[in-house]
Amino acid sequence: MCANVMVAEDDEKQAELVRRYLEREGHAVTVVRDGRQAIEEVRHREPDLLVLDVMMPRADGLDVVRVLRAEAREVPVLMLTARSTEDDLLLGLDLGADDYMTKPYSPRELMARVRTLLRRTRRGGLPSPGSTEFRVGSLVVDPDRHEVSVDGAPVECTPGEFRLLAAMAAEPGRVFSRQLLLAELHGFDRYIGDRTVDVHVMNLRKKIEPEPRRPVRLLTVFGVGYKLTDPAKGARDASA
Repeated sequence: MCANVMVAEDDEKQAELVRRYLEREGHAVTVVRDGRQAIEEVRHREPDLLVLDVMMPRADGLDVVRVLRAEAREVPVLMLTARSTEDDLLLGLDLGADDYMTKPYSPRELMARVRTLLRRTRRGGLPSPGSTEFRVGSLVVDPDRHEVSVDGAPVECTPGEFRLLAAMAAEPGRVFSRQLLLAELHGFDRYIGDRTVDVHVMNLRKKIEPEPRRPVRLLTVFGVGYKLTDPAKGARDASA
């Protein structure tokens, strides 16, 4: 699976190591040295994947993700960082990064993450390509257009939020464990815990549940995980 991969890393040795491994896998690689250059090159080249270091000059990796997602650019982002606290990891994911690796890391594991991200994003996320839109009450999720709406109003979601929501909308009423959602969203990562899914769900609730008297759509199943429901369905069933 050959791809155009951009590496944003100001450490010359690290950048060269990542480049060599990516090229060994058959990918075309572009290397940039700072955050502003990363933003401009993504705008110009539209790569299939961005491998992004957090600590960079001119604009750090978090700012890069923030700008790209604000521009609705959906390039998958794999962040590399020496930071390992949960808050730092969750902030990156919250801004729209797709996966995270902390330094030092194994180049072989990095390549495995790259393959997983490319495979997942090229098949269109969790739902299969060509899938029809999913409707759960007044919530509509369109995987082909990567669009979400509630009561006809558009809802902006990060790529991670969208994949989680699309997976649950494809099977409304099914209970998804945190482990399953985490594996589907970010792969298995010893540095990222169940809290990642909780943050996505918290943000989605703010976006898709009407205020101030919004019926609950994303339900917590205590001790298990989450499920997406049609809040009006119970009322319809009861009146039938």
